[in-house]
Amino acid sequence: MTPSLKLVRRGLRDTTETLASELARALPGTDMPAWSELEWRLAMAAAAAHGISPLLCRFSTWQRPAWRRFLVEQRGHVEQRHERIADLLRRIDAGARANGLPLMALKGSALHALGLYAAGDRPMADIDLLVDEAHADAAADLLGSLGYEASFTQWKHRVFKPRDAAPVMALGEHRDTPVNIELHTHIHERLPVATVDITAQVRTADATPGIHAYPSLGALMSHLLLHAAGNICGRSLRLIHLNDIALLATRMTPADWQPLWAGETPWWALPPLRLVARYYRGAVPPSVLERLERDCPPLLRAFARYQTLSSLSCSNLWLNALPGLEWSRSPREALRYLRNRLRPTEESVQERKDMLRTQAWLQDQPWVTLGHRRRLLTWLTRPVPRMDTLYVVRKALEHGAPLPG
Repeated sequence: MTPSLKLVRRGLRDTTETLASELARALPGTDMPAWSELEWRLAMAAAAAHGISPLLCRFSTWQRPAWRRFLVEQRGHVEQRHERIADLLRRIDAGARANGLPLMALKGSALHALGLYAAGDRPMADIDLLVDEAHADAAADLLGSLGYEASFTQWKHRVFKPRDAAPVMALGEHRDTPVNIELHTHIHERLPVATVDITAQVRTADATPGIHAYPSLGALMSHLLLHAAGNICGRSLRLIHLNDIALLATRMTPADWQPLWAGETPWWALPPLRLVARYYRGAVPPSVLERLERDCPPLLRAFARYQTLSSLSCSNLWLNALPGLEWSRSPREALRYLRNRLRPTEESVQERKDMLRTQAWLQDQPWVTLGHRRRLLTWLTRPVPRMDTLYVVRKALEHGAPLPG
C-alpha cells in the first residue's frame, strides 16, 4: 500500500529534524523515537539523502534492529568506497607530479586530509579538483589516461566519468557506484543569478605540481560556506554540509576566520552559518555571526533567522517554483531571475538535458520530460513532488521486508 504524499511530506520533515538533533547534539542515550514503520523508512530515506548514515552509525544509540542494520550496511559501503577514492587520488597526484600539474583537492577530500573524518564517516559522491585554466586541458588528458572520459560541461565545472561505468540504483551509498570527477577552474556560485567568485582567495599561489591543500582553514571554510549557500539557494542543502562546517569551525581561531573577508563582502555566508548555529550549538563564534549580520542584505538576513534544514533540502517534498528569489540583492536581479524562470536560457535548457541523460533516477519520469510551459502550468494548479525525493523514498520503502498494508 503506497502512503499518501501528505504522510510522506510530514514524515520526511519530522524525521529529518529529529535526525539533525540526534547527530548535531550527539547526546548519548537519547530516547528512541516512537515512530511508525513508515516513519522509520522515511528516516532511512532522510539519512541517505542527507549523507549522514555512516555518522549516525557511530553516534546514534537507537537500537532498533532494522535501523542499525541499515546504518551498518551504509557505513560499510562508504568505507569501501573511500578506499577506492583514496587510491584514485594517489594516482591522480602521481600523474599530476609527473606532468607538472598543480591541482587542489576540494571539499570532502580536503576534510578527510585534515583528519576531520575517518574512513567510512563521510560519503563522497565524486572527487572535486581545482586547476588553473591554463592547465585544464592537460588535466583532462591526465584523467583520460586514468580511464576517464568527459561526460558533460556546465558553467561551473567539467564532469568526467569512468569509461563503461554503470549506475547503481540503490538506497543511499553503494561500494560499486562509479566515482565521477568534477574539474573546476573557478570556485563560484550563482546566487541566484549574480555570480559570486572566490577563486582568488581559495587558490594556492605558486603551487607545486601534484595535489595540494587549501592555503588556510579560512579558505576551506569560505568554499564550504559558498557551496552551502548555493545549495540553500537551490533548496538542495544536505545535513552533511552543515556537519562539515561545524567540524571545521571547532578547529578555527578568530584569526582563521579572516580570509572570509579577504575578497568582496561575504554577504552570502550568513544563511549557512545561521543554520549551523541553529543545530550545532556553540560551533560558530557569536562575533562572526554579528559581523556577517552587517554584511547580509535585509531580506536575506530576515530569511536566515527562520530557515530550517527540512525546508531548504530535499526533505521538503514539494518543488519550489521560485527557489532562491530571496537571495536577489536588487529589483533588477529579481526581475532577471523571474525572466529566467519564465523563459530559461539556452544554457539552462542544456543543463537540464545533461541531467536527464546522466542521472538514472530521472529517467522514465513523466514530470521531467514535460515542456517548460506545461511544468509552469502544473506548478500553478497543484503541488509538485520532487523527483529526487520520491526516488529515495521509493528505495527506502522497498528496502528489506516490504511495508505492511
